[in-house]
Amino acid sequence: MNRCPRTLAGLPLALCLALTGLSLSFPTAALSQGIKREAPKDVVLGQMVVTLPPVITMDGKPDRLSPGSRIRDLNNMLVLSGGIVGKVLPVVYRRDAAGLVHEAWILTPDEYSKLGGANTGDPQGYKRFNDLLAIIFGLRP
Repeated sequence: MNRCPRTLAGLPLALCLALTGLSLSFPTAALSQGIKREAPKDVVLGQMVVTLPPVITMDGKPDRLSPGSRIRDLNNMLVLSGGIVGKVLPVVYRRDAAGLVHEAWILTPDEYSKLGGANTGDPQGYKRFNDLLAIIFGLRP
């Protein structure tokens, strides 16, 4: 025995389709804001090569990634260390309490060349380095 008239049976489906179409027509707030990356103040400039995860070389010296390390690409997305084996990547990185590389942000070659000119030997050099980082991460979409 059919208790639901055919005209009302398609109503929930039509309502769901209409709401889906409406939600796709408006841009979401997250898409309109763009991606903004921020690097912490205690980062160091270097070139990283992942040889055999978690073993890396940082500026030609053997090093290791910490357990739970995070490598972020230009869009602030996480990159798996196995996917970048053998590539020379310009990065800014931060170490954990044990001295292992815990976080790394991949830079473009242009960003790396801008930051490479910063003199980090004196306090003014650190300030300039941090100012350049803020400019680079602030301008990137």
